[in-house]
This record gives sequence, structure tokens and C-alpha cells, in this order.
Amino acid sequence: MTGAVLMQAPLLQGFSLGASLIMAIGSQNAFVLRQGLRREHVFTICTICFLCDALLILLGVGGFGTLVASSRNLMLMARWGGALFMFFYGIRSFRSACKNEALSVDEAGKRVSGLAGAIATTLALTLLNPHVYLDTVILLGGIAGQLPERERLVFAIGAAFASLLWFYGTGYGARILAPLFESRLSWKILDVLIGVVMWAIAGNLIWPVIAASRS
Repeated sequence: MTGAVLMQAPLLQGFSLGASLIMAIGSQNAFVLRQGLRREHVFTICTICFLCDALLILLGVGGFGTLVASSRNLMLMARWGGALFMFFYGIRSFRSACKNEALSVDEAGKRVSGLAGAIATTLALTLLNPHVYLDTVILLGGIAGQLPERERLVFAIGAAFASLLWFYGTGYGARILAPLFESRLSWKILDVLIGVVMWAIAGNLIWPVIAASRS
């Protein structure tokens, strides 16, 4: 029973961090929402987005995470680097909340033609975005590397599950959620919540280092 409770911590940590990183205004989310509203190739598009995210998360957790865990200096760099990234990411979210931004279904560009066009557009929006690699491979991998080896896969599953819920929820729930996504107030609230979560994670990353230096 105790083991199951302990395993919930990295699962929830991975889920919350993955959700915070993926729920941002951007061309990929706009494209998924837009295609969901039109009911065009929704399953294919959502599946591509999810699989790409899941593979990159596993790559980061399995490769980079192991590299970071093998070196104390790399772990310290990952903690401070991750905390700084989270801190500035939180600032960006708070700044975004102060702007009059809303997710427009036309933001992703013109209508794509056919299944091949939808697949090509989805892959381009996903894999040609450098932030995808920063978020999944480097950031998530670096944080996972600070966990015990048996908890890293659980962390990855949590992050991947957040991606699955977001993409399929956005794609298939687009018609229901469209008014919410187009509301500036809703995105302001979401950006503030993301900023709070990012700052909380940043604090959790550096607190063990600060506590150890005091002892």
C-alpha cells in the first residue's frame, strides 16, 4: 500500500508538469482545435501529436535522465537550470495573462487539403518547433533524472497521459470548448494557473539544495 502511494507522487508530478507545458497558446494547439471544429482527420492529428510527445518524453526520461542522474554536477545544473526555466516560463505565463490574447481557430493558417496535408502540417507544427525538444527531452528528462530509476517510467507515463488527455480532449471537445477557448478571460485564468504551477515546481526543485546547504 505504501509503495503504491509513493508511486503516485512521480505520476502526479509528471502529469502536472506535462500539463503545464502543453497547455499554452500556440500554433499546434490552434491547429488541433481548428481541425476539431471542422471534424477533419481529428483522430489522425491527435494521435500524431500524442505519439510524438510520448516518444520525446520517453527519449528524455530514458536517455537524458539517466545521463543527468549519473553526475552530481549535472543534477545540480539540471535542478538550477530547470528551476530558472520554470521561473521565467512562469513570468511568461503571467505576462501573457496581462495581454489581450485568445486562441483563434484561424491562427494555424489556411485550410489543409486532404489527409496527407493534415499529416504533413501536424508533423511540421510538432517536430519543427524547438520548444518541443526543450520541454520534453531536456526539461522533463532532466527532472526525471533526479528521481529514483524505478520512478522515472511512472513520471513519463504521467507526462504522456497529460499529453493524451490534452490533444484528444481538444480535438474531440473542440465544438463544446470553442467558446471557452475564444474567451480572453478564460485564457488569462489559465495562464495565471500555469504560472503558479511553474513557480511551485521551481521552488520544489531548488528547495532540497537550499535545505542541504543549511544542514
